[in-house]
Amino acid sequence: MAKTELAKILIESVKEIASISDHRPPMKTHCAHLSRRLKLLLPMLEEIRDCKNSLPEESMMKALLSLKESLLHAKDLLIYISQLSKIYLVLERDQVMVRFQKVTALLEQALSEIPYQSLEISDELQEQVELVLVQLRRSIGKGRGEKYDDELYKDLLSLYDGATDSEILRRVAEKLQLMTVTDLTEESLALLDMLSTSGGDDPGESFEKMMMLLKNIKDFVQTYNPNLEDVPLRSKPSLSKAQDEDQKNVPEDFRCPISHKLMSDPVIVSSGQTYDRECIKKWLDDGNSTCPKTQVKLTIDIVTPNYALRSLIAQWCESNGIEPPKPSSSSSSSSFSPPSDEQLKIEALLCKLTSQRPEEQRSAAGEIRLLAKQNNHNRVVLAASGAIPLLVSLLMNSDDPRTQEHAVTSILNLSIFQENKGRIISTFGAVPGIVHVLKKGSMEARENAAATLFSLSVIDENKMTIGAAGAIPPLVNLLSEGSHRGKKDAGTALFNLCIFQGNKGKAVRAGLVPVLMRLLTEPEGRMVDEALAILAILSSHPEGKVVVGAADAVPFMVDFIRSGSPRNKENAAAVLVQLCSWDPQHLIEAEKLGVMGCLIDMAENGTDRGKRKAAQLLNRFSRFNEQQKQSGLGVEGQVSLI
Repeated sequence: MAKTELAKILIESVKEIASISDHRPPMKTHCAHLSRRLKLLLPMLEEIRDCKNSLPEESMMKALLSLKESLLHAKDLLIYISQLSKIYLVLERDQVMVRFQKVTALLEQALSEIPYQSLEISDELQEQVELVLVQLRRSIGKGRGEKYDDELYKDLLSLYDGATDSEILRRVAEKLQLMTVTDLTEESLALLDMLSTSGGDDPGESFEKMMMLLKNIKDFVQTYNPNLEDVPLRSKPSLSKAQDEDQKNVPEDFRCPISHKLMSDPVIVSSGQTYDRECIKKWLDDGNSTCPKTQVKLTIDIVTPNYALRSLIAQWCESNGIEPPKPSSSSSSSSFSPPSDEQLKIEALLCKLTSQRPEEQRSAAGEIRLLAKQNNHNRVVLAASGAIPLLVSLLMNSDDPRTQEHAVTSILNLSIFQENKGRIISTFGAVPGIVHVLKKGSMEARENAAATLFSLSVIDENKMTIGAAGAIPPLVNLLSEGSHRGKKDAGTALFNLCIFQGNKGKAVRAGLVPVLMRLLTEPEGRMVDEALAILAILSSHPEGKVVVGAADAVPFMVDFIRSGSPRNKENAAAVLVQLCSWDPQHLIEAEKLGVMGCLIDMAENGTDRGKRKAAQLLNRFSRFNEQQKQSGLGVEGQVSLI
């Protein structure tokens, strides 16, 4: 099979795996992680597809064929899991997990066997593949001692053995997402499909029990929703009968995720989720240390009143003519620690962020900026208190440049704490708001917006989100026209974003290459390191090769290989490797400029990466000379004819 055709098949297989979105509990997280990790292989596979050189090594083709087979097994497993009964998946979790671990091991073995040096892919892409390998190995290791939702498993076993406790039925229905007509119908069909594919064998007692278990769940759901339609299961209303109709219409965001009732005293925990105070207190008093909704471990035991949500609930109740629910006596006499002076200060600042007075917003955002700069404790407490959405709202809604600057810098400081990066990126409007400041803000705000994007893009999944939000063109503008600090911030952000293959073309089309070439010639030379590092990344992209080659980059690269710092020599050689593999005329030009002696020295005395790049270039020169000798003309002869 030809290399190009094999690469196309591999790419299509990965895309098919990524398109399987019905990941079911308890394998939902495993399946989603596997799909995401395999998507990270796409840039490497696209490089193989687009590479003009042949892959003669038998080991290479064998490894790629092995990868093809392992991807087929992965796709089959994900499809199999997506079609299974959710009840069966929980009850037979160990059996299903064994299959998952086998597929993961096959993928890890196939990727480990690929001789990456023969591919001549960029170091960045190789590092990305190595990251996938590390994650797969970690997944295999974790799988041997896998932690499950033991409460769900025990609940299902008790129902399987005939229990009909309503609270257990509720927990199971919610966790398995069997709360609508569609959910229940799909689960019933999945069980029947399992029966039909059993080959006519007697399904035995286990199948009958699973069907009875599902019937009990359905009966319970219908009891609580007599007019069950395709809407989530909800608790019986706790309000008076006169308010029954209003209770049915309570917005989902106003309900506690634990009780499903309208919240009377909403509070925020450190995961960023909001619960009714009484419910989360009971959850924590029972010895739990995780967020009930996300299962994330709670980093601190502080809960903070969600004033914004409490106000919205009060407004909704008033507009619907019902009395807002009052906190219970147990809630008011809660054993939660009374708020500290620090908490009271933060709560007051958050209230000011929602003020209609611009000067109060500006002052509060400035104080939060300083608090978030000081230490991780403040960053955790501020995020858990609900500061992020309020700051994000100021990015686009505030007309005051100073307030906008404080807000984006506060978000930058909050993002220093690793867990806050995910909270920021998932906050509605956060990335578009940061990009808006990057385009329209003051110079300091633009610089800090660029630094914020760099901080958020440290997480691989965020690189695509940020690039898709239109961040790259304004970053290129800042790199071109900003202060020295602004250029540094924009350069680091662009470097990080361009590691993702899908952002490279965006950067090239945004005019990044000419800006980088200008930075190489600046008298002070303060941005040379960043410019060469980004050029090395862009030159690995098909569009990048064309634009970098047309920018007369070869003489600059030869100069840096001759007299640059070790890091600059590496990146200059990396650029030449890509240009010379694309167009032999660049080989001829580099030879004319005297690069051979520099490469020989670099291959002997350079850094590890520099030695690899120099060896690749020397090997390319050798192969080109051999080809030309066979046709009667070597590099020297080519040079003499120019």
